Amino acid sequence: MVRYLISISIYDKENSMIRDLELAFIKLHVLYHSERGEVFGIGLMEELARHGYRVGPDTLYPTLSKMQSQGLLSCEARTVNRKQRKYYRITRAGRTLVKQMRQKIEELHREVVEDS
Repeated sequence: MVRYLISISIYDKENSMIRDLELAFIKLHVLYHSERGEVFGIGLMEELARHGYRVGPDTLYPTLSKMQSQGLLSCEARTVNRKQRKYYRITRAGRTLVKQMRQKIEELHREVVEDS
């Protein structure tokens, strides 16, 4: 019985870690695509799905809001087909972060992919 409880605990921690890492990758995707041009929620969900991420509005919109409050994204609301849509663009701080992360991603890629 104790082993079963420990297994669940370890499994929950692994799932939590996987979700944390995926969320970091999702944020990097958002910054990358917003650097190329303005982005919006549904378009990002479709793009992220193309990369294998299942992200719903309950995850994406709070993430975008947090990135905006951190100064990484700017937001402009517009009406499209009588519906309010928020468009996001990367900020100077977001660009700086992407530049820093590119170096770390390149190093990680060398270690994890090329050296294996």
